[in-house]
Amino acid sequence: MNPFKSRRERLLTHMTKMGEGMAIIPTASEKMRNRDTAYPYRADSYFHYLTGFPEPEAVLVLIAGDSPRSLLFCREKDPAKEVWDGFRFGPDAARETFGIDEAHSIKTLDEKLPELIANQPALWFSMGHDAAWDTRLMTAVNAVRALARKGTRTPASIHDVRHILDEMRLIKDDHEIALMRRAADISANAFRRAQSLIAPGRFEYEIEAELLYEFCKSGRHHPAYPPIVASGPNACVLHYVTHDRCMKAGDLVLIDAGCEVEGYAADITRTFPVGGPLIGAQKEVVDLVAAAQKAAIATLRPGRAFHDSHDAAVRVLSQGMIDLGLLNGSLDGVIESEAYKRFYMHRTGHWLGLDVHDAGLYREETRDAGKILVPGMTLTVEPGCYIRPADDIPRAFHNIGVRIEDDVLVTPTGCEILTKV
Repeated sequence: MNPFKSRRERLLTHMTKMGEGMAIIPTASEKMRNRDTAYPYRADSYFHYLTGFPEPEAVLVLIAGDSPRSLLFCREKDPAKEVWDGFRFGPDAARETFGIDEAHSIKTLDEKLPELIANQPALWFSMGHDAAWDTRLMTAVNAVRALARKGTRTPASIHDVRHILDEMRLIKDDHEIALMRRAADISANAFRRAQSLIAPGRFEYEIEAELLYEFCKSGRHHPAYPPIVASGPNACVLHYVTHDRCMKAGDLVLIDAGCEVEGYAADITRTFPVGGPLIGAQKEVVDLVAAAQKAAIATLRPGRAFHDSHDAAVRVLSQGMIDLGLLNGSLDGVIESEAYKRFYMHRTGHWLGLDVHDAGLYREETRDAGKILVPGMTLTVEPGCYIRPADDIPRAFHNIGVRIEDDVLVTPTGCEILTKV
């Protein structure tokens, strides 16, 4: 079955259970880079999740109830425009290709919105996400409200459609998992290529270029986020993207990158030595982070809480920081005081999917506890240790920045590491 149609039907079922109504999910707008040149286009993740439709200027409307239906508003076929900008589906082809019940020209949307909204018990929309769309929707609602004397009812409530979609997106279906495996494989190949070319005298941007080459060669895939190639002291900058330093013998280089396949992201980090094997303090820190990741991954199985992996990593890292002379005190004291955050200031992972930091809550709504893991959830595991120079830090540890990150799928019996570098 068409996975996008299946997701639409699931959303419609949720809406019907909660009192029916109409959902409006627009795609992302094109963003201008400068003057008359746009950034490469990417559809809104929620819209893509429900349609797979790749073009801008499109809106999905879902109407719940006894006779549920889906409507797509998109650009018309335009041979003259296609000469300049390429193929357009147009409403007819879009309807057939993407399994939509009805398709119309986007030019008719504002005219049709009031009649679609009229007498709906509720609206489902991402209110507050886009101010222009908030105004557009309220204009349509007010047009319906003006018909009150004729007996036309306006929706009694507006629900955030993301509340349902975030929960749906947390658990990946077979189609999504296949795409994420592909993204993971391509990204792992890119890391192997990058590692083979790391050498003293090369610039960080050269390694970035090798990553992007592998992404493109494997199917013209874009990076899922700006890659990080951080050597020497730059590895202690968590979101470093300047990439202008020349690597030196004895450096560590931290690489954080992943490609995107049909919207789905991979996210890998590795830390490599430049010009020789890992030795001394560098090896001690890399081994510590690897041990923390191993402990975190060991917690990932159905029934465990999302936060268990972070807690496991923090215990290993904190004890290691004490053993290496970076921190003083007892293990429990270091954890309770959060002294470890001087060297490890981020969480151990995040959800992964259509967004690199994917949709979904990290805590249960009904109780103050971590989200319980179930099969089909995908997440990263990425402990790290970042040691900036300071008078109370042994010189051997100065400017060591290490992170190790893999993508993990929760399975019925435990978990599977998708990113095998």
